[in-house]
Amino acid sequence: MKRYIAVLLAFVFMLNFPAFAGNTNDETIYVGGTEKIDEGSEGSASIENEKEFVFEYSGGQLVIPYDHVTDLEYGQQAGRRVGLAIAMPLTLLSKKRKHFLTIGWKDEKNEQHAAVFQLGKSVVKPTIATLESKTGKKVDYQDDDARKSMGGI
Repeated sequence: MKRYIAVLLAFVFMLNFPAFAGNTNDETIYVGGTEKIDEGSEGSASIENEKEFVFEYSGGQLVIPYDHVTDLEYGQQAGRRVGLAIAMPLTLLSKKRKHFLTIGWKDEKNEQHAAVFQLGKSVVKPTIATLESKTGKKVDYQDDDARKSMGGI
């Protein structure tokens, strides 16, 4: 009987392990802002270009020149995995973090623009580090948890 329980617990932990990992994708989602892009548009953010940040999505692309960026802000939203917890109760112990980046910039007419992106976990640090480096702007953190997650004190 003890062996049966041990095997059952091991199986449950193996099923729950991916739930503890969080969002590991590299996808970027446009959450909102001043641009005429549908909220929730999924795509990819490219920081490879030396002169501009590019968000490519199914409807086109948003190009933000690095030298036009006026501010950067990063924050997180943490929540419990309630939906998954119904099937696997141990997932209630884990948190799902969403990572948000806001970029503010001025266009050629000196009009202010802003875009809020939800970043996949695997692209948060490289994206923010590159933006800080190429724009010369320091990111503003919404709270201490966001600062700590980026290695700040």
